[in-house]
Amino acid sequence: MKKFSRVALALLAVGTVLMLTSPASAAEGDHAEAEAGFFPGTTAANLGGAIGAGLVVMGGAAGIGRIGGSAVESMARQPEAAGSISTAMIITSAMIEGATLFGVLGCFLASIK
Repeated sequence: MKKFSRVALALLAVGTVLMLTSPASAAEGDHAEAEAGFFPGTTAANLGGAIGAGLVVMGGAAGIGRIGGSAVESMARQPEAAGSISTAMIITSAMIEGATLFGVLGCFLASIK
């Protein structure tokens, strides 16, 4: 889990840097071509949005996976409470799914200029 956290943090940092990178402005003078920096045009913003969306989906999947695993384990320990546990699991999973969708849409909208 530590290795996954480090990779996710590194990808988050790379995505943030790429989203904030803007192309260099054109040099003044005779038809000088603009130096585009690391990525030309809006490629950096698009790549940053894609990396951010991927991280959001991975976080949502990890959260729903933990909820499901904990719910199954608690149902195995207390079978008589399975109905209320599954109801709480579905409601919480739906909330995480909504937050994940909101995060993905935010990443995509941030990459549009």
